[in-house]
Amino acid sequence: MFYQLYELNHAAMAPFRAAADIMRFAYANPLNPFSQTPFGRTMAASLEMFERTTRRYGKPEFGLKQTTIGEQTVSVREEIVWSRSFCNLLHFARNVPPGRASDPRILIVAPMSGHYATLLRGTVEALLPSADIYITDWIDARMVPMTEGTFDFDDYVDYVIEMLHFLGHDTHVIAVCQPSVPVLAAAAVMEEANDPLSPSSMTLMGGPIDTRINPTAVNKLAQERTLQWFSDNVIMNVPWPQPGFMRPVYPGFLQLSGFMSMNLDRHVVAHKEFFMHLVKNDGEPEKHRDFYDEYLAVMDLTAEFYLQTVEQVFIKHALPKGELMHRGKRVDPAAIRKVALLTVEGENDDISGVGQTKAAQTICVNIPEDMRMHYLQPDVGHYGVFNGSRFRREIAPRIVNFVRQHSRSVVKPPVPRVIKGGRTG
Repeated sequence: MFYQLYELNHAAMAPFRAAADIMRFAYANPLNPFSQTPFGRTMAASLEMFERTTRRYGKPEFGLKQTTIGEQTVSVREEIVWSRSFCNLLHFARNVPPGRASDPRILIVAPMSGHYATLLRGTVEALLPSADIYITDWIDARMVPMTEGTFDFDDYVDYVIEMLHFLGHDTHVIAVCQPSVPVLAAAAVMEEANDPLSPSSMTLMGGPIDTRINPTAVNKLAQERTLQWFSDNVIMNVPWPQPGFMRPVYPGFLQLSGFMSMNLDRHVVAHKEFFMHLVKNDGEPEKHRDFYDEYLAVMDLTAEFYLQTVEQVFIKHALPKGELMHRGKRVDPAAIRKVALLTVEGENDDISGVGQTKAAQTICVNIPEDMRMHYLQPDVGHYGVFNGSRFRREIAPRIVNFVRQHSRSVVKPPVPRVIKGGRTG
């Protein structure tokens, strides 16, 4: 009943949120003489804090309307080009200047781990000038009716394979965090079947390939609990009147509480500073709003996918042990021979420890040496692996260069195999 109580509490607070919003506008209105006083700004700040901490944050928009190709600014159009019950494939169609050579086609597989694909807005924005970008837009499980069936780990792998088939020859795939395991599994399944549409390259970023290496607090939690504990304590049925009524899910609000508890002090300080900026009216609050509008927007995950991921990835370590199954058949990373492999890690990653993603280089034993590379980015945590200034300046160019080097339509000289902090190792 916990999910139902959460929904009831949210509904009960609705009139108070509305009242707080109206009063905030009144106190912040320039025509109100109190709006320019410390008292008026304090009241407006308090009311905004109340409204923001009690609202449900909806799915954000990518909002990428243009990009720069060469020295020319071109428009970008977002369109759904492939759709299934639990995922849409978004294409960022660029108005490419006439005569420009084709850019590599990249499929970005976003994490299905609580946040929406828009968390990778910075990733898409950094790659758009150099590539034709597609991204998985996973659908909130609470919005999918029970009549659409279930969605588990096997389905995830199948979705990736279907999307690669849809995109066709010479597609490159990037997996950010959680999808590193199913994306590697999809590549192995396709290669073992001699699928001509297997990806040209596979970039795994901050992913839990082998969580036995340098385990983090997240990994240790999974090891300390049984699968039954997770089933009993975090799986709940979607309440009425949501479209997914009675679907068993791992609710987004529970995931968010877990995210925030890992760095609770930092979030408390951030909200305190936000309040003081509002009172001082110094223009800084906009950065806080933008970040938390994204961070606090969460989605439910299907119970079957979540529990299978916990069991296979974090408890049994099935992939590095050679025990991962897909549709009843063992997934063999050694089958991957034609897919170039780039692994990227952050030096200060507290979600996927250093070495966990690099483990893909070890288990994919038959990828030629000149088709693999590992990069460790100094001074970044998990988020910095796929977003922020260092990603734009140091990681994104390496991904683009690697992708171009390993296009199946163009033969390029080999790139350095292992890089750490800008040095070849």
